[in-house]
Amino acid sequence: MNTLHPTAAPGMTSQADRRAETKERLAAATYDLLVIGGGILGTSVAWHAAQSGLRVAMVDAGDFAGATSSASSKLVHGGLRYLQTGAVKLVAENHHERRVLARDVAPHLVNPLTFYLPVYKGGPHGAVKLGAGVFAYSALSAFGDGVGRVISPAKAAAANPALRTENLKAVAVYGDHQMNDARVAVMTVRAAVQSGAVVLNHAEVTGLRFTGGRVTGADLKDRLDGSEFGVDARLVLNATGPWVDHLRRMENPDAAPSIRLSKGAHLVLRRTQPWGAAMATPVDKYRITFALPWEDMLLLGTTDEQYEGDPADVRATEADIQQILDEAAFSVRDEALDRSLMTYAFAGLRVLPGGPGGVESAKRETVVSEGRGGMLSVAGGKWTTYRHIGRTVLDKLAKLPNVSLGRDMEPVSDLVRHVPLPGVANPNAVAHRLLVDREPGVPIDATTARPLATHYGSLALDIADLVHQDPSLGERVHPDGPEIWAQVVYARDHEWAETADDVLRRRTTLTIRGLDTDEVRTRVEEVLHRKS
Repeated sequence: MNTLHPTAAPGMTSQADRRAETKERLAAATYDLLVIGGGILGTSVAWHAAQSGLRVAMVDAGDFAGATSSASSKLVHGGLRYLQTGAVKLVAENHHERRVLARDVAPHLVNPLTFYLPVYKGGPHGAVKLGAGVFAYSALSAFGDGVGRVISPAKAAAANPALRTENLKAVAVYGDHQMNDARVAVMTVRAAVQSGAVVLNHAEVTGLRFTGGRVTGADLKDRLDGSEFGVDARLVLNATGPWVDHLRRMENPDAAPSIRLSKGAHLVLRRTQPWGAAMATPVDKYRITFALPWEDMLLLGTTDEQYEGDPADVRATEADIQQILDEAAFSVRDEALDRSLMTYAFAGLRVLPGGPGGVESAKRETVVSEGRGGMLSVAGGKWTTYRHIGRTVLDKLAKLPNVSLGRDMEPVSDLVRHVPLPGVANPNAVAHRLLVDREPGVPIDATTARPLATHYGSLALDIADLVHQDPSLGERVHPDGPEIWAQVVYARDHEWAETADDVLRRRTTLTIRGLDTDEVRTRVEEVLHRKS
């Protein structure tokens, strides 16, 4: 790889200067709402609260979506398995949110995906039952993704050559969507900031502030430079996911546990054959294992087991990896599952309501509670309905009797429900422009243009502008990946990327592809610490 010398105008600000300015803004004002936690729930609430006219601050101890929210199965779906429990209304609501995201809010980030549900001899479900299930599933989405149906093994194998056809009786077909969860999270943070929110990542809460027994802010420590500061707020929302009870105990040392955790692990493998559809294979009566074409790779998972350790230590173990490969082998041929193809393994924690029974049967619902100091805690939920959850929490904030935020807010029902995320555009049109409009000698090719369009939408044109200004930024970060150096500069200057992991794991796909070599990490760090 060549040595990179991106253009930097003299006198421009550094990351440290921008962070210092943000910390000054956070410390100088009293906010209506301080959101602690920048995952699915925190970003959604911050976005909707800022839209409603509240003065909003949001902080996260790590990176935005740095934990569970970037460790999902990358699906935006109605939840086929919920039909088995009779949750018809829930599936219909999920489908509605899925369609709004895919058509209005984030068509540049949320992509349609055909699913195959293979029916094997001796399997937990028969072809008639699954055929009826996918038809009902598609009916609940108003057949917006076609009609759920059953096709022959031969037709399915033609689209997915890696499909195991031994003892395969039929294949049920239905439609859903998928996304890059980390990219959707970053775009939601951008939307919140464009609506007026002030945000800061890598800022850890070290204590809560109290006035007259009520929580009225938080003391924080910048994990990057060690500086300490505080934020005052009329109301504090605890949206820290697996750490929600840790923060609740800062408010009340005697607070009883409110959640339990389930670990879900995934594997990423290089693809050696075409994958015309995702596969959702029943493992037993209740569980499904996925094999998903994603980011031109293959995503496998997930597990579902109770987790009682430190959330910061969660990772995919050797046992998880073997379980995922064994379960994938029910429907995927061995050559597509060779260990040599594996590039990455990751795990996240589902936040579930406390209660009896196993985690695999626990409801995936959102829990909202108010502590004795008035801090509101919210946990649970899923990506598909993250906007709906944000609106629901905001509605609860408006009705709290001791804070009176409601009189300063536009009514939640009056908010524009289909406000798009930044960069909304047809990704095919964006990719076409990137290729057609490029100047001679500017190195943006089809391999790079398509991921730029599906990760940034129309904002990809801003990245192309960086390359026009400095063609060296069009060089690949790693020769085997699609990302270019302009994306690293853009992540630094516009997407709050502070560390190599922020860039390589969440702003790009380099870590997931197994391309975050020591050389790449060193050079990314150099770009991050260079003045913009």
